[in-house]
Amino acid sequence: MAKDARRRITLAGRTFPRPAHTRVLTVANQKGGVGKTTTTVNLAAALAQAGATVLVIDLDPQGNASTALGIDHHAEIPSVYDALVDGTPLADVVQACPDVEGLSCVPATIDLAGAEIELVSLVARETRLAKAISAYLASPEGAGVDYVLIDCPPSLGLLTINAFVAAREVFIPIQCEYYALEGLSQLLKNIELIRNHLNPDLHVSSILLTMYDGRTRLAAQVADEVREHFPEQTFKAVVPRSVRISEAPSHGQTVMTYDPNSSGALSYLEAASEMADRGAAHGSASTEENA
Repeated sequence: MAKDARRRITLAGRTFPRPAHTRVLTVANQKGGVGKTTTTVNLAAALAQAGATVLVIDLDPQGNASTALGIDHHAEIPSVYDALVDGTPLADVVQACPDVEGLSCVPATIDLAGAEIELVSLVARETRLAKAISAYLASPEGAGVDYVLIDCPPSLGLLTINAFVAAREVFIPIQCEYYALEGLSQLLKNIELIRNHLNPDLHVSSILLTMYDGRTRLAAQVADEVREHFPEQTFKAVVPRSVRISEAPSHGQTVMTYDPNSSGALSYLEAASEMADRGAAHGSASTEENA
């Protein structure tokens, strides 16, 4: 409790630095149940609470990110499916999150389950999301967006490929268990394929350790191994196993609004702070290089 109190004092009320340009990040991991959606919505809420403007794009047909953000996503609601398949502008399908100012979401409906098949026959099928995001960010509605976070399904189909092509950065949540490391090597191979053929700017910028159980030796071993292989990308912040994080979506909320004083909320706030600070540091470095 004393440690949480110190963390809370350090982070409370802090406004994070905003990136020089919109950062588009795909939150991806082919392994299911590692905390992709949970990480997406809680990072987005933490960034928005600290002064950023954030757009979450829910690319998972289950629509869990939409649920956690309190966004309506039943079958008749305009969704990311309309943007991908019919070319509907994202501005027409974006909804504001009711609980967090500065946070909005492009919801996913069950229609998205059929999008994989429908996209196969469409022209430029891998770049449709990228074009939709670019058009949105260039529009009056999308001006001023600091972060676009894309929540992917746990597979490497056309939806995930669209997300990889649309982003410059990959954000990987890794569950602190052995199987997570096996899945990571396959994910990195797939990212390399996308780099070589579709999006040369794509790179892994952030890795967050999730579901950390400090009582087990395995969790510490996995954390050490990930940090050893990816020292630059792995966040210092670690997200613990938390009942509060699990409960929040059932109330249509993120843990940031459901229980902002919980250890899970503080961990995501720390991760968001790291993410913002890194982005600001890279932005200033690239500005100096251009000068």
